[in-house]
Amino acid sequence: MEELKITVDQQGYGDYKTVQEAIDALPEQRQEAALIEIKNGEYREKITIGREKGPIHIIGESPDKTILVYSDNAHTLDDKGQPLGTFRSGSFYNYAHHFTAENLTIRNDSGPRTGQAVAAFIDADRAAFRNVRFEGDQDTLYIAGGRHYFESCYIEGDVDFIFGPATAVFNRCTILCKRTGGYLTAANTPEHEPYGYVFLDCKVRGGRNVENVYLGRPWRDFAAVAFIRTDMDASIIPEGWHNWSKPERESTSRYAEYGSYGPGANPEARVPWSRQLSDLEASRYTIEEALSGKDGWHPVFVQASASIDK
Repeated sequence: MEELKITVDQQGYGDYKTVQEAIDALPEQRQEAALIEIKNGEYREKITIGREKGPIHIIGESPDKTILVYSDNAHTLDDKGQPLGTFRSGSFYNYAHHFTAENLTIRNDSGPRTGQAVAAFIDADRAAFRNVRFEGDQDTLYIAGGRHYFESCYIEGDVDFIFGPATAVFNRCTILCKRTGGYLTAANTPEHEPYGYVFLDCKVRGGRNVENVYLGRPWRDFAAVAFIRTDMDASIIPEGWHNWSKPERESTSRYAEYGSYGPGANPEARVPWSRQLSDLEASRYTIEEALSGKDGWHPVFVQASASIDK
């Protein structure tokens, strides 16, 4: 099938001026990925990619200047005067399988202390992100059922800002907490899934004067999160994990570390219901092991960035 390539440019030099217009124009049920190239600019629009539009490959011109942004939060009223709630507060929604995004920012700029305000809502299988910035405060990144891959990404927030039931690998990403006493993750991994969130060779940081940050708390009973060879700064609280004031979840949650280093790495001080993995156990936490599934999926990125005119 002939390659479908679309350019989005606010200045009018592309095929469309908005990202949603470009998505709406895509034919449905394609077998080959459609390529959408987005020029630098702040695209203030609430974006939704339906299941029928996949597969899609979106590439921004640069991660810090190609910005997809909106400002809804859980308390924003809809056209019927009802609060949106968490899951309708997102700036960017993707439901399309085999989705890839590169070199852009997805942001919710509702602001701190406004409650839940999702930047990216990902509900699809085999979704991959490379060099993407996810910016927000509470509930920045929701990753629903399916397999997701994040490489060289930046993810910021303050409370439960990586959350959901997905199996996801974060490879060489930077995770930044903006609030003292915040929580990086709130997984609700299904009991039958062996992997939840796997952080490989990442950096965990706190904002200025931020301290007592937890690596995670269990949204549901069988939350699974593993930090492998992670550089942790002093913002991480020594005990590491919180039980969400539900002691019964201590016996079912699956929280693990291996080779953490930096001022926030305190294996002796971690809560006793978390685990320090052995060498053999840690060797099983790989991209392939976590994400391959029954179909052998491995996230492969099309190196198309060079095709964007500079």
